[in-house]
Amino acid sequence: MQLVETPQALRSVKAQRSDRPTWGLVPTMGAIHAGHLSLISAAKAQCDAVMVSLFVNPKQFSAGEDLHRYPRDFEADRATLEAAGVDLLFAPSVQTIYPEHFATQVTVKGLSDILEGAHRPDFFTGVATVVTKLLLIAQADKAFFGEKDYQQLLVIRRLAQDLNIPSEIIGCPTLRQAGGLAYSSRNQYLSPAALAQAPRLAATLQAALPRWQDGEAAGAVEAVEAWAEQQLSTAGFRVDYVAIRDAETLAAPLTQSAVRILAAAWLEDTRLIDNWALDEPVPDEPVPA
Repeated sequence: MQLVETPQALRSVKAQRSDRPTWGLVPTMGAIHAGHLSLISAAKAQCDAVMVSLFVNPKQFSAGEDLHRYPRDFEADRATLEAAGVDLLFAPSVQTIYPEHFATQVTVKGLSDILEGAHRPDFFTGVATVVTKLLLIAQADKAFFGEKDYQQLLVIRRLAQDLNIPSEIIGCPTLRQAGGLAYSSRNQYLSPAALAQAPRLAATLQAALPRWQDGEAAGAVEAVEAWAEQQLSTAGFRVDYVAIRDAETLAAPLTQSAVRILAAAWLEDTRLIDNWALDEPVPDEPVPA
């Protein structure tokens, strides 16, 4: 695995690897876990070579969020990525991505203003700006993102389409632990007690969608959302939102054909997000009832 820290070095490595005509990009903020590795496996299956970016993006953190305590262990991440067969690791500095006098922002209106965007006003502009830069720097044929961050995936697909960025944006299924908890770098913040309780988030979302199917009406949507919020609150979560939405637009659902239920909730001082699709398979070990 080759380590590069500048766009120029990345492009030079790609130019030297003419034997690898198609490249896949997996953007990360480090703290590599099994979910990231599943994205890398998908990229390896579809591309001749895989690059991973590792950059903790300060522009997607608001004041008071966890930028300074966000997990960082570069050497451990580097060893894990090399063992996974990654061809190129792009690890730029903040100064490289945001040089002095950097003044450009990318904002995806509409999709960025609801759900996560309503609770984290700076988040999607920070994500859209850095992902646009990474896609333009990498010039990868395909870029792979997890569906756990579902609203983020839709924002990235929209910016790539609107800005004519040629990389194909690939969404990959959420990888879950046996109890249903989605893999996340922030899971390591949780105490053992909270870690045992955290699968209740996925369990509640999984149980909510059949309740909506039984009603399939706007009033039923609101009732099921309220039921899910109550279930999570009773289980010790502090809920930011639970929302049943159209899977393509995140508008109110019109049919059952493509629907997601999305949620964000706090457990201890850690904010967890998750979503569940109507056709999402249950993990091998069922989530708690």
